[in-house]
Amino acid sequence: MALRVGLVGVLLAVAGQAAAAPGPLVEPLRLVPAVSSASSVSLPAPALAAVPTAPLRLGVTPGPRAEIFAEVKRVAAARGLPLDIVVFDDATRIDAALAAGRLDAASFEDARQLAAARRAHGYALGNVATTVTLPLALYSRRLTGLNQLQPGARVVIPAEPRAAARALVLLQNETLLTLRDGAGLDATPHDVTGNRLGLRIVTRPARQLFAALDAAALVAMDRETAARAGLQPGRDSIGIEDARSPFADVLAVRDADRARPWVRELIAACHSDEIAHFILVRYQDSVRRPW
Repeated sequence: MALRVGLVGVLLAVAGQAAAAPGPLVEPLRLVPAVSSASSVSLPAPALAAVPTAPLRLGVTPGPRAEIFAEVKRVAAARGLPLDIVVFDDATRIDAALAAGRLDAASFEDARQLAAARRAHGYALGNVATTVTLPLALYSRRLTGLNQLQPGARVVIPAEPRAAARALVLLQNETLLTLRDGAGLDATPHDVTGNRLGLRIVTRPARQLFAALDAAALVAMDRETAARAGLQPGRDSIGIEDARSPFADVLAVRDADRARPWVRELIAACHSDEIAHFILVRYQDSVRRPW
């Protein structure tokens, strides 16, 4: 009888805690339907102990990121890791939501952007893996290859500092420019020390880049800007950023969670053969995997 009373007491205590737990936070977001909890029922006890029973909330932005992580959700569910994919129209809110505990993970920015947010706001967030590269690429209406560039040709790059640096690094990787030692990922046009064709580098706001194709020999555009103009880097560009670009998106979690078993499980789902196949077939090299 003592044992029976003890069990009842425990059950009542647990029930009381559950009743006192706060309800879910309401965000003005779009939520991909949750994975059914039935997907984890058949897992052996050790696997169940390694992952949470409630769905993890993972923040992304719309477009390819949301599409890819919807597929990650499917792969993770088959492995016993339930996910909810939370799509933010305003990317500036994601790090704050993660730091505050309204999300468990996020993937929408590169390692440098995450580090900058950490410094600026004191967020205890860390990068645990790369996830996807949305490549910046070089487009032209006049040329079919970079070897057709003529001396003095006009090359338009984005005016926004991060995108400008990406474009300059890509032009250096294509051997068209040389950048000052130490310029690194903060390069500006002032850091160009070698320009074998005497290319005229011009900066323009992102909204003007597509129109610049009419007059420029070459225009550098990030994937989002190009997509709005109906261009796909894998199909339409004549130069494209490497999949292992330092500007690849990363998977961010709170520092306190870095060593938790579910983080390893989530990375494994992100880096699975199923996701590699999905990215290749769905995007035809217009989205690339950096792992």
